Amino acid sequence: MCVAVPGKLIKRKENRGTVEIGGLNREIFIHLIPDVKVGDYVLVHAGCAIEIINEREAFKTLKLLKEIAEHEIC
Repeated sequence: MCVAVPGKLIKRKENRGTVEIGGLNREIFIHLIPDVKVGDYVLVHAGCAIEIINEREAFKTLKLLKEIAEHEIC
């Protein structure tokens, strides 16, 4: 199963950017969505931003991922 995680683009330089996801910053490639702007929320999969999403959907997804993580038993 593949999962894309939402993050907020906080820096941009050419075809790379930095996203904030759950308090952590990660460098990603943004070449697949060249129109992305700092402040946009994007879905990140395998180190690449693959889609711009709205803030409401990003928060909803992050909340669900947090709930899953809190209930996972290993």
